Amino acid sequence: MKMDGIRSMLLVCMILLLVANGTVGSRKSGKSSSSSVFSLFNLKEKSRFWSESVIRGDFDDLETRSPSEMGVYNYTKAANIANYLNLMEVDSMYIPVPVNFIFIGFEGKGNQEFKLHPEELERWFTKIDHIFAHTRVSQIGELITPFYKISRDKTQHHHLPIISHINYNFSVHAIQMGEKVTSAFERAIDVLARKDDVSGDRNGTDSLWQVDADMMDVIFTSLVEYLQLEDAYSIFILNPLRDSRRAKYGYRRGLSETEITLLKEDKSLQSKILQSGSIPGSVLALDNIKKPLYGKHPMAKFAWTVTEETDTVEWYNICLDALMNIEKSYQGKNTAEIIQNKVLQLLNGKNEDMKLLLEMELKSGDFNDHHSECLTDTWIGKDRWAFIDLTAGPFSWGPAVGGEGVRTELSLPNVGKTIGAVEEISEDEAEDRLQDAIQEKFAVFGDKDHQAIDVLLAEIDIYELFAFKHCKGRKVKLALCEELDERMRDLKNELQSFEGEEHDESHRRKAIDALTRMENWNLFSDTHEEFQNYTVARDTFLAHLGATLWGSVRHIISPSVADGAFHYYEKISYQLFFITQEKVRHIKQLPVDLKAFQDGLSSLLIPSQKVMFSQHVLSLSEDPALAMAFSVARRAAAVPLLLVNGTYRKTIRSYLDSSILQYQLQRLNNHGSLKGSHAHSRSTLEVPIFWFIYTDPLLVDKHYQAKALSDMVIVVQSESSSWESHLQCNGKSLLWDLRRPIKPALAAVSEHLAGLLPLHFVYSHAHETAIEDWIWSVGCNPFSITSRGWHISKFQSDTIARSYIITTLEESIKLVNSAMHLLLWEHTTEKTFKHFQSQERELVNKYNYVVSLWRRISTISGELRYVDAMRLLYTLEDATKGFVDQVNTTISLLHPIHCTKERKVHVEFDVTTIPAFLIVLGVLYIVLKPRQPKPKIN
Repeated sequence: MKMDGIRSMLLVCMILLLVANGTVGSRKSGKSSSSSVFSLFNLKEKSRFWSESVIRGDFDDLETRSPSEMGVYNYTKAANIANYLNLMEVDSMYIPVPVNFIFIGFEGKGNQEFKLHPEELERWFTKIDHIFAHTRVSQIGELITPFYKISRDKTQHHHLPIISHINYNFSVHAIQMGEKVTSAFERAIDVLARKDDVSGDRNGTDSLWQVDADMMDVIFTSLVEYLQLEDAYSIFILNPLRDSRRAKYGYRRGLSETEITLLKEDKSLQSKILQSGSIPGSVLALDNIKKPLYGKHPMAKFAWTVTEETDTVEWYNICLDALMNIEKSYQGKNTAEIIQNKVLQLLNGKNEDMKLLLEMELKSGDFNDHHSECLTDTWIGKDRWAFIDLTAGPFSWGPAVGGEGVRTELSLPNVGKTIGAVEEISEDEAEDRLQDAIQEKFAVFGDKDHQAIDVLLAEIDIYELFAFKHCKGRKVKLALCEELDERMRDLKNELQSFEGEEHDESHRRKAIDALTRMENWNLFSDTHEEFQNYTVARDTFLAHLGATLWGSVRHIISPSVADGAFHYYEKISYQLFFITQEKVRHIKQLPVDLKAFQDGLSSLLIPSQKVMFSQHVLSLSEDPALAMAFSVARRAAAVPLLLVNGTYRKTIRSYLDSSILQYQLQRLNNHGSLKGSHAHSRSTLEVPIFWFIYTDPLLVDKHYQAKALSDMVIVVQSESSSWESHLQCNGKSLLWDLRRPIKPALAAVSEHLAGLLPLHFVYSHAHETAIEDWIWSVGCNPFSITSRGWHISKFQSDTIARSYIITTLEESIKLVNSAMHLLLWEHTTEKTFKHFQSQERELVNKYNYVVSLWRRISTISGELRYVDAMRLLYTLEDATKGFVDQVNTTISLLHPIHCTKERKVHVEFDVTTIPAFLIVLGVLYIVLKPRQPKPKIN
């Protein structure tokens, strides 16, 4: 019975197949893509079972197809919608960044009369990476010991990729200034330099000098504005002539330690300063004139320009006149009067931090907590420029013990120790080095007999190496080099004698090779060479300089930012919560300079943004919930400390655990007690800043005065004015004033707003995490350790703007790529073509609109017009959303068609169909024919 059932089922299937063939077989399709019975066997279009008439029909269709039919063919052939529209996922986008490297003192009149040639610059500076990705630094954690080591979590989830889709495309323009500009800067250093130690009469050449950084800021800014270089980032490299009267000098804002001590002890001097009121000190004043160096930055990988003296002579004359006036104002004045002049200059200057500090100290008459800033040989200006002085210093700063990337006295290239060391070798030293080289070379020969050709070749090797190191590129030629030149001619004649047939073949080959090598030499000639001076010392110097300049690009022009998405908002609402131990009647009674802090917060905004403030004073004694949150988060830790002088100290530090405090404050916020009025506004970002004022020394997470968290900023203030930190500068510990945490607070707020990090942090592709390099931790900005200033530089304000722009671009790319992924998976069929045509034009237009916005934002950003680029961000967000919505609409329109089931079986009936059915019937007969039953044997 079971076998009969199977036979009946197969017979029914055959009958249905024959019926279908009879009813539909007479309907022949003119398209080769029509279904065939052979599709049951997965036969492809090129199978030999297809008839010739069908194949001809294909080519006929291609030749005579109407435009609409061509569209259907291309649509189905593309396999998916993305291929049909020629759309691909976006891998990277480029933002141009114009950079000027301005060399002063490299025309042959600076230190060591060093002259830099364009060929050398191009040879070394084209090796610098001109294209690299914007990077993010993942959240920084901490190892238990030692505390100054840091770790980063590589496994955490990132909203945006650590290595961004956005790449910086740097165009480097090297500019060599002439002799007059070098002379002007040498004159400025001479006039604006003061002795670091004024306690005694130190006229010796071993004294240390300080150059007024504020005055130098005016000179650099005036030169940039005169040449109209404001539309690019400029890095100045100074190589001024060393003055024998100054053994060592550096740049500093404000007063030195001995000047502060003198001011502290001289009460009459303090009275004079207070009585002077608003009378300004001598300020360097330069006329604002302009003479552009170029019409537009040469946006090339590398370009070289040598300025003519006529380009800068007007600025040179104005600068010398201003410096002469400054020098006259100093003439005849003693040390106290010069200090008075400098203090008045600071009180009436633009440095709010210096003005605030000096006013408080003068009113109290106590300068015990006033400390000098570090002497440095690098500086980041307030505008888009920074400089390196290779003649100044060297200096050191960074972690006192341990740590990585610390600034040492060997961190910057030194002209005197590289180029100068080679050029200053004496005749006696040269002869000694030649003899040592000869003895070392011929020591390997021993007492054994050697061929004459081998001895000659060894001698040539010695002279070649010696001449390359000590003869080539010298200002004053050594007499020994002339003797070697004559000896080399003799050696050349001896080698030519080996070319005869009487000598061995191997000897002749060695001699010919040596002569060929000597033909290319010009080691002893006095004639000028176009590509000269590629000595080991020069190559070492240029390689070191190139690495330093590459570091300036990575740390101050396009630094890494914190991990996260930082969006642009039209308004920033700062919610200031000042939390004290005891109740304060009015906010003016708080020990906080609220105006200075609010001015600093306002400087973090770009010009198109608006700022709002709301102040709240909370007391732990009156708010039990807040007091509980504070008490739970307050902890203590034993921190080992090794000071600069080698003293070991174990300190017990009281600190607030930021994670616990954040959790507790979030709970209070959920209850509504700390929630602002703009908490859910799209155009306004609320920044809650919790400022804890405590009596005893208190930090955040053991080592910080302020910390940026995902949804708030925590700042702590205590009464210690000279907290010894783990950082050092020039062998002295850096002291933190815990009473005035404005600088770290602004750094934390900028990290919360736009992801800005301290200047010594940068992402390393080799390490796949952040590394530290402290060379550029300079300038009076919130991100350096060598100054107490908190003024935001144009470098940092541009980084904030770029952070907003890159976040929007990155999220736009992410959404567009996700839409592309959907289009790649959406297959194209003939049935969906007409429906897709109704959406195609709108889809392409919206995609092109997004791409055009990308290009506009990139171009405008490359011109450093970030405010204009910012106006397009909301438009880009809307355009991207429109494209994604259009993709979703298109796909949802096509999906019901894909899901429709075919209710008819189209079978093509031709001359091959009948044989096929006969074969199938034969197979079925063999399978289903009755078999003779076998006898059942019990």
